[in-house]
Amino acid sequence: MTIAAPIGDVFAAVTDVTRVGEWSPECVACRWVGDVTGPAVGAQFEGDNIAKLGPITLKRWTTTSEVTDVEPNSSFEFSAEGYTTWRYEFTERDAATIVTESFSYPPYTGWQKWVYGRLLNRQKAMVTGMQATLDRIKQSLEG
Repeated sequence: MTIAAPIGDVFAAVTDVTRVGEWSPECVACRWVGDVTGPAVGAQFEGDNIAKLGPITLKRWTTTSEVTDVEPNSSFEFSAEGYTTWRYEFTERDAATIVTESFSYPPYTGWQKWVYGRLLNRQKAMVTGMQATLDRIKQSLEG
C-alpha cells in the first residue's frame, strides 16, 4: 500500500498500537501493558477483538502481544499470543511511503483445520481485514 505521507509519520501511526481500533475491522482497541508507552522489543500490549457475521457477534476475546522487532522507519513486528506474527515493513519512495503488512502462523491441525481453515476460511478473512486496515490507515494519514 502506498501512502502519500512521510515515512516517519506512517511508522509512528502504525506503531502506536493505541490507534489500532481506528483502523482494524477486528481489533477494536489496544493498550500497552504496564508502564510501556511505545514500541520496543519485548514490550507487550493487549488487544480487544470481535468477530462478526453481519450484525451478529460470533466471538469477543482479548490477546496479549509482544513486540519482536522494531527498526525505526523500517519494520515493526509482534507476536499475538505467541501464535500469529504480524509484520509491517516500510519503504520510502517519491515522498510517499510503501507499507506492507503480513502475517504468519503455524498450519492448523485437527479440528482447527476444519473449523478455521475450511468453515470460517480464516486466512481469507485475515487478508481482507489486513487490506481494510491498510486502506483506513491511508485515509487517516492522507485525509
